[in-house]
Amino acid sequence: MQYNRLGNTGLIVSRLAFGAMTFGSAAEGDFRSVYKVEQTLADHLVGTCLDAGINFFDTADAYAGGDSEIILGAALGSRRKEVVISTKAGFRSGEALIDQGLSRHHLMASIEGSLKRLGTDYIDLFSVHRIDPHTPLEETIEALTDIVRQGKARYTGFSNWPAWMAAKAIGLQQGRGWPRFQAAQLFYSLVGRDVERELVPLLEDCQVGMVVWSPLAGGFLSGKYTRDNPGGGGGRLSGFDIIPFDRDKGYQLIDVLREIAEAHLTTVAAVSLAWLLTKRCVASILVGASKLAQLHENLKAASLVLSAEELARLNQLTEIPKAYPEWMIPIMSDARVTGALAGEG
Repeated sequence: MQYNRLGNTGLIVSRLAFGAMTFGSAAEGDFRSVYKVEQTLADHLVGTCLDAGINFFDTADAYAGGDSEIILGAALGSRRKEVVISTKAGFRSGEALIDQGLSRHHLMASIEGSLKRLGTDYIDLFSVHRIDPHTPLEETIEALTDIVRQGKARYTGFSNWPAWMAAKAIGLQQGRGWPRFQAAQLFYSLVGRDVERELVPLLEDCQVGMVVWSPLAGGFLSGKYTRDNPGGGGGRLSGFDIIPFDRDKGYQLIDVLREIAEAHLTTVAAVSLAWLLTKRCVASILVGASKLAQLHENLKAASLVLSAEELARLNQLTEIPKAYPEWMIPIMSDARVTGALAGEG
């Protein structure tokens, strides 16, 4: 297993982490294809992760109505002190109008609920799961500060925020001497590289570690979804498809990934994850599973080394066009100064 520091902290996390979103059950609706792991299987999945060297486990109070946290806490049991637990708050957790968002009221209630469900007296990483346009940013940041100072969470992070908002929050934290964000849970994959435009430069400049969610784009990059079988035999995307990307380009990518996978005697999923592991900004990647076989296949990525040629091929195939002002920056640079600093002439 590979390991990394989380953000600008001394906390060491495995570069492959386990996402427990599949833990729980749903009787009806789109989430039937997501929440489908009961306690016995969860125990096996968590045990396999621990045996493989994974020490980082992620969940959220919104997953399966809180059951994901309950199942994960029970699966970790006496080994809780050996691992890093991450959970998130912000989505609706009850029927009352105020049972959602990033207000002080809801965040304080959320951390207490998560602690109880997980069966622990502290959360290692507590993140805000979404933006809340109805709550002042200062209120959210101050509440997170109090949660850390009360010892209920060790570190905080954000998820699914635009770069400008995260930068404003970090500025507030630094200016007021408050504990600042150390992690950002974001979508990043070969079919979704939008974070490279503004979020990656922000994270690298502020030394915030990226924790990647849905690195296989909802399962598309497992290779089970093809032109001839777009439904993947009833896979997750047949019922829970929220990630927008060009399917035709995606199928072209799958063809290349399959070719590379065959050369390494591995899987399309492992190659997709191994590509992400080469990214300097990525602290850890959340891999989820509803079957032990899926987990074993994903774990192969930790030891898979792609050649420079393979990486270049994947990068070129999935590169996103530069947006303004990104494309304008090199045009505006002063060639003489750049050359002088590089020792030219």
